[in-house]
Amino acid sequence: MRRGIEKEGLRVGPDGVLSRTAHPEGLGSALTHPHITTDFSESQLELVTGVHAGIGDCLAELRDVHRFVLQHLAQQAGNERIWACSMPGDLPADADIPVGWYGPSNVGLAKRVYRNGLVHRYGARMQTISGIHYNWSLAGATTEDYFALIRNFRRHGFLLLMLFGASPAVTQGFAQGLDHGLQPLGDHTLHLPHATSLRMGRLGYQSDAQSRLSVSYNDLEGYARSLHEALVQPYGPYEAMGIQDGQGGYRQLGTSLLQIENEFYSTIRPKRVTQRGERPLHALRERGVEYVEVRCMDLQPELGVGIDAHTLRVLDTFLLWAMLSGSPPDNPEEVREMADNQRLVAARGREPGLTLQRGGRAVALADWADEVMALAQPVAEALDRAHGGEAFAHSWAQAREALRQPERLPSARVLAAMRAQHQGEHAAYGLSASERVRAELLAEPSPAAMLAEMARQVQDSLAAQRDIEQADALPGALPFERYRQHYLDPASLQP
Repeated sequence: MRRGIEKEGLRVGPDGVLSRTAHPEGLGSALTHPHITTDFSESQLELVTGVHAGIGDCLAELRDVHRFVLQHLAQQAGNERIWACSMPGDLPADADIPVGWYGPSNVGLAKRVYRNGLVHRYGARMQTISGIHYNWSLAGATTEDYFALIRNFRRHGFLLLMLFGASPAVTQGFAQGLDHGLQPLGDHTLHLPHATSLRMGRLGYQSDAQSRLSVSYNDLEGYARSLHEALVQPYGPYEAMGIQDGQGGYRQLGTSLLQIENEFYSTIRPKRVTQRGERPLHALRERGVEYVEVRCMDLQPELGVGIDAHTLRVLDTFLLWAMLSGSPPDNPEEVREMADNQRLVAARGREPGLTLQRGGRAVALADWADEVMALAQPVAEALDRAHGGEAFAHSWAQAREALRQPERLPSARVLAAMRAQHQGEHAAYGLSASERVRAELLAEPSPAAMLAEMARQVQDSLAAQRDIEQADALPGALPFERYRQHYLDPASLQP
């Protein structure tokens, strides 16, 4: 097995309020740095590891990058922190949330315009939600193996929301103006008493427009066909919005339901490393699935970098079981069931007696979860035989016990800490967790060789961005509008 991590996190000031400053130059180019970039906002860091055979090596690299960023932020005038929670704390007005800037090159402008489109389509607040993406592959696995994994993952992904969901509350400001259905917790905080992951529910990465998509994961051809249509067919409300604003600026990249492949919200995606200028869907059609990207993982604010070895062992066991188990084809009715189950577990997962739908019948969440945990137990044991020790079986048993005692789950512990230590306030809890992580990481030593390598990566990334921009400024270079049209040409999606 191979794995890598992408961790998002907002830059905030000592008061916990979202930073409105540009991405620090001392962290390199957000366009070209291999490990330190931004997601939606200039203030939303994304820390990326390489691909690792070992869980410990993967987490060690994430920790090194995280520490390097915190060290740089501590030396700057704003003395910023990295927000430890998935749901943001105090935000400025939507218009004041800074959208990512990647320079004036064509590829940099395309990234910026895509994010402008997200603002116009969904609002800036939703885009400040942060999480962890887990990229996972198995040597020798085929495209069909990965799609079987994805189908089983979508059927049983509620387990991961239960086990690792850690976003049961939000600030009132985040939910302002939304039909949220939440209950007060503190004076400035809203929650649901049995929620696991509001990030993965109605307030999170959801889209009424995208809900009309019924994407099948039965094979690459069907998946590609569904995504292709969403990428090329104009969508009325986005057509009405227009591409340009009449003043030389851009509102969005295009008027289709999805501007680009990454706009499709899903708990898991089939992926393939792309070549320069290549569309992700073209890469999949041309060369098949190379790995999966798990996208439903909340930041766990109790942990130093939002995730730990226990979590990765459970993920590895679950993903391997999902690939190796029988995985019948999905159908539109099951796809709707899976979406409904996800929303239920995100909002009410720890509610005693909660039932989900499976094949048109009600089944107790607790029974279904325990059934899956029992079925996957031999996989955890096999991983221990392969790696030595008992770590996988121990983590799997620990997770199974936590499901039987919901008060032990991260979402329950987060709410308990908010009530007991922070007067029920999400923002105060988040700032406290962020301060604790900052102090913990800054207290750790950083080897001189590691610091020198990271300093080199910063300078190399800045030089790489300059090279791209200089090439785009040469006589005869493609103007942005032609670049945009060329990139969105439906032919670029075909193998």
